[in-house]
Amino acid sequence: MNRTYPFKKILVTGGCGFIGSSYIQNILNNYDDIEVQNIDLMTYATSKKTLALLNEHKKFSHSTLDISNFAAIDGEIKNFYPDLIVNFAAESHVDNSIEGALPFINSNILGVFNLLEISKNLRDQNKKNFLFHQISTDEVYGDLDASEPAFTEEHPYEPSSPYSATKASADMLVSAWGRTFKIPYLITNCSNNFGPRQYSEKLIPKIIFNGMKGIDIPIYGNGLNIRDWIFVDDHTQAIIELHKKGIVAGRFNIGGDNEITNIDLVKNILGILKVKYNLDPKIKFVEDRKGHDRRYAIDMKKTNALLGDIPKNTFQENLETTIAWYIENFDWWDS
Repeated sequence: MNRTYPFKKILVTGGCGFIGSSYIQNILNNYDDIEVQNIDLMTYATSKKTLALLNEHKKFSHSTLDISNFAAIDGEIKNFYPDLIVNFAAESHVDNSIEGALPFINSNILGVFNLLEISKNLRDQNKKNFLFHQISTDEVYGDLDASEPAFTEEHPYEPSSPYSATKASADMLVSAWGRTFKIPYLITNCSNNFGPRQYSEKLIPKIIFNGMKGIDIPIYGNGLNIRDWIFVDDHTQAIIELHKKGIVAGRFNIGGDNEITNIDLVKNILGILKVKYNLDPKIKFVEDRKGHDRRYAIDMKKTNALLGDIPKNTFQENLETTIAWYIENFDWWDS
């Protein structure tokens, strides 16, 4: 390894989740002399197998705590005394937020407020080289028509769902605490992630799991909603490169430049399942989601200008890698 990283003690929240675990793996596999402390409530979307994978690293430690409970996390974070906090912790499934928004408000708003208050105390103690990084989403921008240009960092916030509204609120808290209390911060708004260890409620793993079980693939409406997809390890590599640039009080979009309709994505995956795994599930169109966003698209000009091109595999290669992982790890979740 012997690579250098500007932070030595990293507090990760939600590190047993899909994106958080990719970041932790990326850090501890490639950089020396870094300690990572993870705080995660270990909800339904996490797996004990993911925690076991992370526990293989000697400089990783974990506490099962709820970031919406200030008293529970305050002492834990202060004792660790991090120079970087990366907040991946979030309730993130739009359908669930429509059914009941309170868990999203608790985790995505109150949880972020608690982390910022703790960060303020760390900053007040003259902690050098400190950064608070909020992992956000392109959904805070609302949606686009087919002909509209992609979201830039200057695009106004127009969240459509309870989930995206809570993420937009968190972003506003972070920038406000940065301005008022001088907390060095970074906000990154990412497009749809895919890859290993994502829970089966999300579209790509749902297609794969349903295919393995011979269950019809549910598609909202006419399937023409468009999303921009990024492979999870490409996302977390971009996060790392931003940290190495020493950005303070900045906001950056991270996307994959892979716009595709839901129906075309499903057909692509079904083709791979049929050819490589002899699986042939059927598509079932279902009633559209309430307030369903039409199109997301990320403009990466600002991020690319700073980072340059990060080497990565093609979307198709990453998709086939993802499918192979789920086929081989169908029992990753206890349920």
